[in-house]
Amino acid sequence: MRNLLLILQYNGANYHGSQVQKNGYTICEAVQDALEKIIGSRVPITACSRTDTGVHAKMFCVNFRTEKPILPQKLKNAMNFHLPWDIRVSDCREADLSFHSRYDAVGKKYVYKIWNADYENPFLKDMALHYPWKIDEELLNRACQYYIGTHDFSAFCSAQSDIEDKVRTVTECSVTRNGDVVEFTVCGDGFLHNMVRIMVGTLLGVNEGKWTPEDIESIINSKDRSKAGVTAKACGLYLWEVFYK
Repeated sequence: MRNLLLILQYNGANYHGSQVQKNGYTICEAVQDALEKIIGSRVPITACSRTDTGVHAKMFCVNFRTEKPILPQKLKNAMNFHLPWDIRVSDCREADLSFHSRYDAVGKKYVYKIWNADYENPFLKDMALHYPWKIDEELLNRACQYYIGTHDFSAFCSAQSDIEDKVRTVTECSVTRNGDVVEFTVCGDGFLHNMVRIMVGTLLGVNEGKWTPEDIESIINSKDRSKAGVTAKACGLYLWEVFYK
């Protein structure tokens, strides 16, 4: 028996998230469809995370078990032939039989992209949030520092989430600008449902004068979802990197 790791990159605009579900076509379903064409049977796959409808990934890991002797490079090439154009395998490798894409992950990095200009960029449609008001990245960087550390992020979690333990550790957080593209980058040991998008929505509230950077601390301490900002649109969010032991 072999355990193979696939590292994917995808544009999630046309998919109902990553996890297989009944009400729409998903990333993992597309991966299973391609694998079935190559190895002749439908195999269960384990994914590193869940991404919502419209969210993208630069590094998304899945692993599966098979007894087929296909070489990793040949499997990578075959997968990229059978997958839709907006999903690609960037790497395929042998993993230990005990490796688990989700449970062996010790951290993740997310990037949220914003097109900050007074007109929409046709080349970034569904790939970044269009925000026409001037962003003060220095102000938002000050606000970001209050996210860093170990906190109960209940105020930054979807109200529909049934996860009880909402304590997470954020290790890095920053806002940078490159021309008209502003990026919010955050690293941590794990993230709650909609957590990054709510963090972004709250920062944009700071940008609009609804809160000061220092107010982020009191919003976190409130543990109240209604105290934080809106959930920013999914189109700007990218799972950028997954860290393993």
